[in-house]
Amino acid sequence: MPTKIYDVNYVKTIYGEEIEISPLKIKYMRQFMHNFNLIKDAKTEEEVQDKLIECATIAMKQFYPEIKTPEDFEDVFDLKTMYKILEYAGGINMDPDEPEEETQKQTQVKETEKSTWDDLDLNKLESEAFLLGIWKNYDELESSICLSELMAILEQKRELDYQDKKFTASLKGIDLDEAVGKTKEDPWEAMKARVAAQASGIGTGDPNDITSLQGIKAQQAGFGIGYGLDYEVINDSK
Repeated sequence: MPTKIYDVNYVKTIYGEEIEISPLKIKYMRQFMHNFNLIKDAKTEEEVQDKLIECATIAMKQFYPEIKTPEDFEDVFDLKTMYKILEYAGGINMDPDEPEEETQKQTQVKETEKSTWDDLDLNKLESEAFLLGIWKNYDELESSICLSELMAILEQKRELDYQDKKFTASLKGIDLDEAVGKTKEDPWEAMKARVAAQASGIGTGDPNDITSLQGIKAQQAGFGIGYGLDYEVINDSK
């Protein structure tokens, strides 16, 4: 059964024009998160709103290039739609009308993402994908895919690498799955368990462990998918 890498949503301008919104490409996500992290320095509610509008304006570089300034954005979208754009494009829910229980969950997510985005070694992940030879430079890579697509690519690449190593090891009479302790457990269930452990304060703490980005939004963005596997050749000769 096919699995979606991310969701595509739609919003409407105040003039009724429908705009497709999906997770931001990495190039714009970098700018988006940089501006979003500045919200912590805002001293008034008005300053917070201004920063959110700036974030939404950055998203429009991908979805509606005609919008170039926050003023342009305010002329085309209402406040409720802005919150939807922030959620669909950046995985951040700031809607004050969100039910209280969901708001608490989103607050926990934002507190986590606020520190883990900067800690994420994105350059290392991109370098691994770049070795596939698909993109001519890193700017083309970041302009072409979003973070969930990057993680899906790395997941498949690592699985293929592992299968190659497994085949080579089998020629030497080595069961690689047994050697590395690989189990048949559902990787999705395993990921959820790691996320739960992280939320309980017993997570890995590794900045390259994408599961450290907790919550529903991290799940929708694809964070946590594609952890790597290595192996050790065991010499059982006596």
